[in-house]
Amino acid sequence: MKSISLLLITVFIGLYGCYTTKPVAKVDPESTLTQKTRTNVPSSVVNFSDPSTWILGYFNPDRLKQMPYSAWFTTGYDEYSVNSGALNKLLDISKDNVKIKVIMGTWCSDSRREVPGFMRILDIWKFPILQLSFIGVDNAKNSPVEEYQSLNIQKVPTFIIYKNNIEAGRIIENPVTSLEQDIVNILTRNE
Repeated sequence: MKSISLLLITVFIGLYGCYTTKPVAKVDPESTLTQKTRTNVPSSVVNFSDPSTWILGYFNPDRLKQMPYSAWFTTGYDEYSVNSGALNKLLDISKDNVKIKVIMGTWCSDSRREVPGFMRILDIWKFPILQLSFIGVDNAKNSPVEEYQSLNIQKVPTFIIYKNNIEAGRIIENPVTSLEQDIVNILTRNE
């Protein structure tokens, strides 16, 4: 009787001991990272803390419009409420000598919240894509980009705004006022 009870307990623990309710990404072990992140898996069943979903290094922001990222990116982009007063000020600022680096983690809820709105602002401003660079980081905030360490990134997302190739300011994790007002404040600080 003891051995039957012990066997049942062992089977129960074996079946349910490591059970998790966390959703996981569907991964094809023979596909590349790029292919894995482009699966048609709804983001509601994607575990963005799974390294197979991370975008690392330089990447084209259009990648965020593809599955599995598009579910949160498109929603955040469409639902971002633009501050029209700050946007009008931003529209009056020349983009000619401005460059922006966006450092983000696709695993990071702050990045998933702030980056879509930031991109909406840049689209309305008609900011040139050639003056914009995106860098993806892992959850230790490391990236396989050569000059990345010199950026001194502590939190993501970090939006680094350069004016005349000199860092003018950063928006780190959350805007102080709003994304668009913070951009205006950074670009007009010394004028």
